[in-house]
Amino acid sequence: MCFFLVDESRLLQSFIRLVEVESPSGGERELADLLKARLEELGLEVTEDDAGQRAGGTAGNLVARLPGNGSPLLLAAHMDTVGPCRGVRAQVADQVVRSAGDTVLGGDDKAGIAAVLEMLAVLREEGRAHPPLEIVFTIWEEGGLKGSGSLDPGLLQARAGFVLDAEGPPGTIVTRAPSQEKLVFTVKGRAAHAGVSPEDGVNAVQVAARGIAAMQLGRLDAETTANVGVITGGTAINVVPETVRVEGETRSLAPDKRQRQTRHMVEAMEAACRAAGAVLTTETSLLFRDFRLEEDSLPVRLAAQAARSLGLTPRTAASGGGSDANVFNGRGIQCANLGIGMCKVHSTEEYIAVADLVTVARLLLGIVGEA
Repeated sequence: MCFFLVDESRLLQSFIRLVEVESPSGGERELADLLKARLEELGLEVTEDDAGQRAGGTAGNLVARLPGNGSPLLLAAHMDTVGPCRGVRAQVADQVVRSAGDTVLGGDDKAGIAAVLEMLAVLREEGRAHPPLEIVFTIWEEGGLKGSGSLDPGLLQARAGFVLDAEGPPGTIVTRAPSQEKLVFTVKGRAAHAGVSPEDGVNAVQVAARGIAAMQLGRLDAETTANVGVITGGTAINVVPETVRVEGETRSLAPDKRQRQTRHMVEAMEAACRAAGAVLTTETSLLFRDFRLEEDSLPVRLAAQAARSLGLTPRTAASGGGSDANVFNGRGIQCANLGIGMCKVHSTEEYIAVADLVTVARLLLGIVGEA
């Protein structure tokens, strides 16, 4: 079993500092400045792209490079966090880090960032041999992978790498993730006074509700899910609502299943509108593609061997969520998503064990050593 020295105190303090910096999607400026300064302290050359300007945010993606020998390796994590994320106060008790309970913690994905920074610090201190490293900290991953989706592929030379953004204990290697399609339905009925002449109206809310009720939603099979998540419309309780907007999604590890589910949801809403005499406008957009890595692919082999060297049992897994790994794989960079021990993400109950933070940093050192 190999042992890689990690400064637990430094790592923990770095993580706490990161989570207490506010960085909602589109508002990553303060964190980007902090990370740029830290990466430069560690000897990396840092570039910030214009993804933030194009997406309407305050900061761009950070791409940092550390020269080395051999083929370059990509390591990536995202800077933004879901809400509620204003005024995070990290608390450590029994070697577990949580928020005060009124916000998320932000371990998704600042635990990944902290592990990368600690790995770089150890490389610098110990003078370990390593391949050329390309570190990418993306913006606006939550809600559409906007940062990685806007990243210029020409900025990266690596053909293999890792995203640190998966649930599951260290040693988890996500090798499959779904594609995601967004659906937006706009149902237009006819307005009327709800108390005087409701029979003259066509209630767009009711029509949309019938369409949604006819849809199969939730867990459809082991590979496929569907959801309706946002409904907006109407103007007042005494007006038969003329227009309603419905937003949903379909996901699947199998693209043909996602396509069939999308057609099913569109047809359900079309039928409801035809029956009521409402007009339907439908927009669909593919947000990201699925990916699948084979067991003998370079990232899987590197991560599995590094895990075994630490006494961990490597475990490949499929995910129901998307990540920047979907984008990188779609651009020809074989990229696995690593489990980093974060738990109950996207909730105010989110937490991570200090031991897992340490193990992830050690795992990265092992991966770099294997590479």
